[in-house]
Amino acid sequence: MFIAKYHNRKIETVSLIRGLIMDDKLAPHIKELTKALENINISIDESQIRKELEKLLDFRVPIDEAKRTIIRKFKSTSMPVIKIKDITAVLKGFEVTGRIIDVTEKSVNLRGKETVIFSGTLADEDGACIFTAWVDYSLKSGDVIQIKNAYSRSWHNHSEVNFGERSHVEKLPDEILPSIDELIKTPIKKLCDVSNTDLSVSSVAVILEFSHRNVNIKGTDVTIVEGVLADETAKLPFTSWVSLDGIDIGSFIRFEKASVRMFRGVPSLNFNDNTIINDVDTSTEDLPFTFESANMVPVPIPISDVMVKDGMFDIAVLGNIISIRPGSGIIIRCPECNRVIQKNTCRAHGIVEGLKDMRIKAILDDGTGAVSVMLNRELSEIVYGKNMSEAEDIIQKEMSQDAVFIDMRKILTGKYLAVQGNTSSTEFGLMLVAKSAWTPDDNVNDRINALKKRLEKDTEVDTKGDGINNG
Repeated sequence: MFIAKYHNRKIETVSLIRGLIMDDKLAPHIKELTKALENINISIDESQIRKELEKLLDFRVPIDEAKRTIIRKFKSTSMPVIKIKDITAVLKGFEVTGRIIDVTEKSVNLRGKETVIFSGTLADEDGACIFTAWVDYSLKSGDVIQIKNAYSRSWHNHSEVNFGERSHVEKLPDEILPSIDELIKTPIKKLCDVSNTDLSVSSVAVILEFSHRNVNIKGTDVTIVEGVLADETAKLPFTSWVSLDGIDIGSFIRFEKASVRMFRGVPSLNFNDNTIINDVDTSTEDLPFTFESANMVPVPIPISDVMVKDGMFDIAVLGNIISIRPGSGIIIRCPECNRVIQKNTCRAHGIVEGLKDMRIKAILDDGTGAVSVMLNRELSEIVYGKNMSEAEDIIQKEMSQDAVFIDMRKILTGKYLAVQGNTSSTEFGLMLVAKSAWTPDDNVNDRINALKKRLEKDTEVDTKGDGINNG
């Protein structure tokens, strides 16, 4: 009896010693995991991390792979939940819920290997998007699914949800979302609300611009209609692939099932055979806008509102020029593709006889943010105050190609300016290509008072956030 008790105590002591040794070995790894999770805003108790790590090591999983597995697991349970309308390109590690509207299986060549993928449309109450599943999750039309650890990318200028082996897909109860019939109804939207998660929309608008253009489609000449639509909230470009008999500038129309295309972050509307277009009789139907009100110069908006969008159509901003960028002044363009060239050599067309042009590349700042602005020759001459001939005289007098750029920088830095145009996302960042520019007639004292109020408000918020009591 005594020998048995002694033997049991010996086993317990050995187990305790082994546990202490194991604890000591795991401690650095647990601290590393805790810090790594905290860096991605995930707070997990160390005991829970230890439990997961010990379980994986018991199954002889290598320590490095075990740590990666733990990070993936806790990351998948602590990721942002995003509505479909808020999905933008190049998001990683998010959760989204939607109903499968349609799904198609197809085979693609991926790095020389035939791979089966599943593509379709995913929708919720606020929007729809295309998706690609790189793993067979047995998805079918009508399924309501929750996707964890999804990522997005831009496909044909629309945001696409992707999920694969590292994602977790769970089928949810059917009653969580409206039926397919409800979700596929084309939403009636104001033009300002059209976004990259709209596959098609319906609305009422007035035609501001209208023109015909011939294009060659697969060897066939086709006449299309291009123009600009507007309501009381925004303006958008449109293209019609069907004839618009009886419609011209000034026409008010109601359209249904217009497809939405994206280009550099700016949505445009496409009318096709599926689109229903009807005239609106403004004498019997009261609309919140007229041709004149919809065609007015847009009210300037804060640059911070522009910065959160991939692109905006026909907007106005105002601020101070804080920088004139290199590339401003007299430039030489390729007569074939209009690219800026150096030493009469175009990247696409080789040696060419260049054409002289003038432009201004400026940074405009209004205190809420800054945006790059591009002014063409006509606007550059207005803003700079000197025409191309006068600019060339400066170059000859100073005997320097940079003389106009230096002169622009001296004259324009600090100038208060308003510009109207389109913004788009480029490889160099957000760019506003101006179609008009002017000096605002704002009262300087009014702007100073507005700035003071904003600074006082910001100071008050900071003070409250620091917990300082000024009483």
